[in-house]
Amino acid sequence: MVKVGIVGGTGYTGVELLRLLANHPQARVDVITSRSEEGIQVADMFPNLRGHYDLAFTVPDVERLATCDVVFFATPHGVAMSMAPELVERGVRIIDLGADFRIKDIELWEKWYNLEHTCPDLVQKAVYGLPELNRDAIREGQLIGCAGCYPTAVQLGYQPLLANGLVDHRRLIADCKSGVTGAGRGANVGTLLAEASESIKAYGVPGHRHLPEIKQGLSGMAGRPVGLTFAPHLMPMIRGIHATLYSVLKDPVGPDLQTLFEEFYRDEPFVDVMPAGAHPETRSVKGSNMCRISVHQPQGEDTVVVLSAIDNLVKGASGQAVQVMNIMFDLPETTGLEQVALMP
Repeated sequence: MVKVGIVGGTGYTGVELLRLLANHPQARVDVITSRSEEGIQVADMFPNLRGHYDLAFTVPDVERLATCDVVFFATPHGVAMSMAPELVERGVRIIDLGADFRIKDIELWEKWYNLEHTCPDLVQKAVYGLPELNRDAIREGQLIGCAGCYPTAVQLGYQPLLANGLVDHRRLIADCKSGVTGAGRGANVGTLLAEASESIKAYGVPGHRHLPEIKQGLSGMAGRPVGLTFAPHLMPMIRGIHATLYSVLKDPVGPDLQTLFEEFYRDEPFVDVMPAGAHPETRSVKGSNMCRISVHQPQGEDTVVVLSAIDNLVKGASGQAVQVMNIMFDLPETTGLEQVALMP
């Protein structure tokens, strides 16, 4: 049984971790922390978890967290790096759902997150937590920086094309849509019902914090720096990310793209390449750890359009983190993650 600690249990990713781990047969949550909700029972704050947890929120304490086999950080950026060094020294394995250990270039990270990184040495040791890209390294890693939500949808969509050198790596466009939970659980005027409902808006087009993470991953796939235009949008829905990904083929009469994608992801339990001509919807992945992908070559010309849909709180965050934990502890990768998506 894997003993689990969760730092930051009251945000959307924290409660999603609790939901997924409640039915995980090989994991037990021993510690759940929240400075603001110290002493409150988990089930009192989240009634959907009644009957699953007899556990109260506590203030983060390294001594207590060090008794766990693995600690998840479901926290804003800057929190994990403040506690990670001591936990790593004590041999605890760490899975950070935040951004502290995703980007290898420290100066670039500090520029985008407006913070001084306090443990750059650990960044170089950290493993990027996208299983479909880094499974072997995750298995041996002690510190994992889980991939972000937009980066997951975009990288999984582009990987077969870039890994096979089929598209112009200088001309990539990611047009992405996200539900409001991507902004977190804190009070925010922009995500109020009256503000976000019946409307769609782009944001962060001049620059978004996920841009350097996505470019880092895509450049690794391509074997050279890529050119990427990333345009995120806020949608009037609670969960989900839909990424429409454009690229230009080097040879329009190259390999059959449908076959290429199916073969590339044949053995991946959480990537579903849909039939030719399909259009994945966010509701088809809601509550599941699945990424559904389709690939199109409109009119047989040189533009490729890949559609990639995930639940931002599951495959884009907490589900992916549990998938990473399963790999780290040599458990079947799908353990605790076989929920069927909710419909409607």
